[in-house]
Amino acid sequence: MPVSPPPVPSRFAPVPFPPSARKAAVTALRAAGCVFAEDEAGLILATARTEREITDLVARRATGLPLEHVLGWAEFHGRRVAVEPGVFVPRRRTEFLVDQALAQVPDASVVVDLCCGSGAVGAALAAALGPVELHAADVDPAAVRCARRNVEPLGGHVHEGDLFSALPAALRGRVGILAANVPYVPTGEVGLLPPEAREHEPLVALDGGADGLDVLRRVAIGASEWLAPGGCLLVETGEHQSPAALAAFTGAGLTARLAAHEELYAHVVIGERSQVY
Repeated sequence: MPVSPPPVPSRFAPVPFPPSARKAAVTALRAAGCVFAEDEAGLILATARTEREITDLVARRATGLPLEHVLGWAEFHGRRVAVEPGVFVPRRRTEFLVDQALAQVPDASVVVDLCCGSGAVGAALAAALGPVELHAADVDPAAVRCARRNVEPLGGHVHEGDLFSALPAALRGRVGILAANVPYVPTGEVGLLPPEAREHEPLVALDGGADGLDVLRRVAIGASEWLAPGGCLLVETGEHQSPAALAAFTGAGLTARLAAHEELYAHVVIGERSQVY
């Protein structure tokens, strides 16, 4: 069973379980084909409250359910983020988008997280910036429910709807950071994704259209009227899509550049409002 490397271990102190519980978990996970059985067992033991729960979590993981969905959380930008079955799991590479946003607009007072999924990006930005007006939006009702768990404790608001149409009109011209972790897998390549993604994450969070840039283009076209002076739009994309993504930003009237992180294999297109609206 192909798997992704497990998330960074939580800093929360685990319940002390006997060595036999860990050994049994590792054995079961290895039998299910989990490449990172030792690490995954450690995370399951750090999350579980009873040995019965360990058994239940291991059994769910053995069916192929993503580890983060089994645990109910993912580690993202130093925070534990709630993640529910059927909701897109935040990737470690997307932490680079958060870092770029903080470097670009370190004094942002209004943050919007479009295509928010679990709300991990918006929550990370709000946690790093301090008191901000935070809004997150997604078209998927399951994502909206999950995002509320992560965003509302920070004083943020989560909206259900299609991109900008979900946002309060009062945000126009006021957004300092507009983060949009849009779907960018070309339709023809969705079937090539690992089973954990294509079988357990919503298609709407993965499929970006024929060339993977359908949603990115829509976000770029609408961004300028929402950005504040000095505000920026940040969108993650694939390496081979970067030239077309930059062109989409420029064509939408944004001053665009590409930031890349080789180790994380992360590519973020950053656009600034280049004219006053």
